[in-house]
Amino acid sequence: MSSTTNRSSSLQLAGAAGRQPTTGAAAVERQRPAVVWLTGLSGAGKTTIARELERRLRERGAMVGMLDGDDLRDGLCQGLGFSPADRAEQSRRAAETARLMARAGLIVIVSLISPFRESRAHARGLFADGEFFEVHVNTPLEVAESRDPKGLYRRARSGELPQFTGIDSPYEAPEAPELRLDTVGGTPADCALEVLEMLEAAGRLPARAPRERTDRPAPAPPLGAA
Repeated sequence: MSSTTNRSSSLQLAGAAGRQPTTGAAAVERQRPAVVWLTGLSGAGKTTIARELERRLRERGAMVGMLDGDDLRDGLCQGLGFSPADRAEQSRRAAETARLMARAGLIVIVSLISPFRESRAHARGLFADGEFFEVHVNTPLEVAESRDPKGLYRRARSGELPQFTGIDSPYEAPEAPELRLDTVGGTPADCALEVLEMLEAAGRLPARAPRERTDRPAPAPPLGAA
């Protein structure tokens, strides 16, 4: 058999394997893959909530991956700007990366402005029913702008950042997300807990480890103690 035929067969086998049901981490940890897609304005609190959620999931023994918009712009999405086309491309790259991570059995947290409904619908379409959880981090523009930890709104208002979401480019809020978080009335910990409870209700989390029994008899005293 020629080397070309060998390579072709290997590629076919690899492609077929990629379409098989998820195993790996999910089988070991008894968790089911999921993608939690946090969307909202800049300054809404997405990253803070995502990090708190990641911490709580790891405490539960879950295998977790996280994709944050700022981190993506430093690497995978380096060179993309803030135009509608670039925003859509960033969402597409994040969704494709999340799909690969979910195939490995991970619970994936995506923290991304992703302002357009069409882009988020495309992301949802990459996953099986019940795997994709759209979470709207609902923060009014005036609140997000008052936080402005990176000074982005100030720069957008001065014209330094054209086509900035919420200022001169629209944010299309989800119409029917799996969860809507109120960041004005709730803390990041409260919001993370709401997401955790949603995932648990959907059967996506690993089972809690059984608690150690507390009704065991006291150990016998050492010999000679009596």
